[in-house]
Amino acid sequence: MKVPKSIASLIEAFEALPGIGPKTAARLTYYLLHAPDELSQKLAEAASELRTKTKICTVCQNICETSPCDLCDDVDRDKTMLCVVEDPLDVWSIEKSGSFKGLYHVLHGVIAPLDNVGPEDLRIGELLNRLKENRIKEIILATNPSMEGEATAMYIQRLIKPLGIRVSRIARGIPIGAEIEYADEITVRRAFEGRKDY
Repeated sequence: MKVPKSIASLIEAFEALPGIGPKTAARLTYYLLHAPDELSQKLAEAASELRTKTKICTVCQNICETSPCDLCDDVDRDKTMLCVVEDPLDVWSIEKSGSFKGLYHVLHGVIAPLDNVGPEDLRIGELLNRLKENRIKEIILATNPSMEGEATAMYIQRLIKPLGIRVSRIARGIPIGAEIEYADEITVRRAFEGRKDY
């Protein structure tokens, strides 16, 4: 069966998004075909505004609409702590948890030699410039516990160590709701290494 070009184009556009396969792309397209016009219009406007109204914060490198962003401008945040994350979605997740009240620095990726991503492709230079200008007392490295995330954290730690700033790493281990018997050896080892007094 031949699909109309407009439907095929939207399915193809959805498929280009991460985490969306052909079936989900088709399902979304056919849903929008029968959805109220307001929803399609709102989606189109939101996608357009995403590109025209957002920018990168000149301080923390997060995505924002004004620079410096609201987090950097917040006088109630602890300006002596800086959490380094891989991407803007990590900031959103940490903020949603309410567990951190300091400042952020977004790297926009990790060191990944197989993907031709080196330290010069990340916002590490901007991080080092921030550390020279501010009174940061602790850097919390919150990169993912993948090989690339670990390599990036180690690289940054080596650069910061001579500056005399405390460097810590977020704890890793068994997530809430998981069972120990299903955890891999590395996760179990890290859970024991990162244990705290009870």
